[in-house]
Amino acid sequence: MKNRPCKSSGFTLLEVLLAMAVFAIAGVSLLGAAGNNFTHISNLETKMLASWIASNQLVATSIDTTWPPKNNKKGQVTMAGREWYWQQKVIKTTDKDMRAILMEVRLTEGDKQAVTSLITYLSKVEK
Repeated sequence: MKNRPCKSSGFTLLEVLLAMAVFAIAGVSLLGAAGNNFTHISNLETKMLASWIASNQLVATSIDTTWPPKNNKKGQVTMAGREWYWQQKVIKTTDKDMRAILMEVRLTEGDKQAVTSLITYLSKVEK
């Protein structure tokens, strides 16, 4: 009888290490994608809420009958558990009986850049 080497069925250490490296890289990639997705969803939620606030303030401005609309009117509103700061800017148009109203919404009062801004046009209502 000859002494034969024993054949074992299984993975070598190198194969196991290679498989672990592949799964580790895949796991890191998935975590990175999930983090990016969360960041984008959070930004989208912030912009959506800011747009709602700007829209609400523009509706409130259009209901007000004082002419011309007050320029640089500011306010604060709470929505979705956060404080939001809005500012109304009135822009003259070529028609003296029409004004452009720009509504800007910010997360903090001192922010230089608005999260969102909406514009509408109001005309003077004859009484």
